[in-house]
Amino acid sequence: MSKDMKVFGMKPEVGRWFFILTGFTMTVCLGAVYAYSLFLKPIREAYIGITAFQANLPYMVFLALFSVTMFFGGRIMEKMGPRKLMIIGAFFVSLGWLLSSIAPNIWVLTLTYGVIAGGGVGLVYGCPVATAAKWFPDKKGLAVGLVLAGFGGSALITGKIAGILLPSVGLSSTFLYFGIGFSVVLVLLSLPFRFPAAGWVPAGWKPAAGTVAAADFTPAEMVKTSTFWSLSLCFLIGSISGLMAIGISKPVGNEIINISGAMAGTLVGVFAIFNAVGRPLFGWLCDTITPRYASMLNMALILVVSVLMIGAKEGDTLLYTLCFMGFWLSLGGWLAIAPTSTVTFFGLKNYTRNYGVVFFAYGLGAIFGGIISGQAKDVFGTYTFAFYPTAVLAVVGLVMAFALLKPPKKA
Repeated sequence: MSKDMKVFGMKPEVGRWFFILTGFTMTVCLGAVYAYSLFLKPIREAYIGITAFQANLPYMVFLALFSVTMFFGGRIMEKMGPRKLMIIGAFFVSLGWLLSSIAPNIWVLTLTYGVIAGGGVGLVYGCPVATAAKWFPDKKGLAVGLVLAGFGGSALITGKIAGILLPSVGLSSTFLYFGIGFSVVLVLLSLPFRFPAAGWVPAGWKPAAGTVAAADFTPAEMVKTSTFWSLSLCFLIGSISGLMAIGISKPVGNEIINISGAMAGTLVGVFAIFNAVGRPLFGWLCDTITPRYASMLNMALILVVSVLMIGAKEGDTLLYTLCFMGFWLSLGGWLAIAPTSTVTFFGLKNYTRNYGVVFFAYGLGAIFGGIISGQAKDVFGTYTFAFYPTAVLAVVGLVMAFALLKPPKKA
């Protein structure tokens, strides 16, 4: 990029911050899936006779397709750039929500909401993340975390809107209104996105020793390292516990703690704040104490809140609130730890493709998390049994992060 090139009419070092603002706003729209627990009751009422597992299917498939298309989106982005891919993805996001308004059964809803909208989110999601990473080589953890704070905090905004719309206009119209709104916001905000010129760095900045990968790994080279498998497993564990908790936040509050539906819905918005905060917080921790120790801290948090929720009973409103703050915070943290670790350990050159591979762990986490929570409810009659597996997995992740999450050596 030439020295006189402007970004949003300003010097690149200043104008680049607008990519954070617009990316944050876009991820608020993309993260509406985190308000899904508010849709659970209306969905079960609309499609009478479905099980708890079936009611979770659109959510599970959404997140699974999200991770799959994220992988392919990374490859496409390298060829066409972020702007065009974001517009294409925005079309599918909006289409999925719009078609969900006329879904006649849970299986069609799984297709429209899960496959179409979820796939569209996967195409868009990687674009503001990659843009932030490329424009902020000096603050990559913080920049990525700030962009993704919108995704994590989405439930606070979209959940509040859904909480108003669902009882007043019903499930179908709520899907319709979200689809229309997303089509406008996502397309308009996609227009200014672009990457910096190859090799661009902020004026006067030089990377400190040890903050840049020793070599750029291709995806094929990356998957041969123990660092990749440790990162992926820890990301998987964080996704299982976090996405499971997000999907059942409201019913756990209603059924185990016995708080009112209105209060549970309000708390989902509060939890979303912690999910949003977790992204810049753990992004900053990756920059300061390294991804390894940030990951270990995150796993320890999951372990503590899982154990506490095993003992939770009716009336433990404060305990429930603190634990689910922890679950949402931990997942937000992983959505910053994983991309920052990918850049730190495997380089920026192939980041979009590499993170697409790492992100498969998120999709698997959605599937396993949905299975664990759904089976706990259907088989044992209570979500309490869902927290035993997350406690055990957190111990495994803690050990893996300590032993293997360190800079790899290129063969």
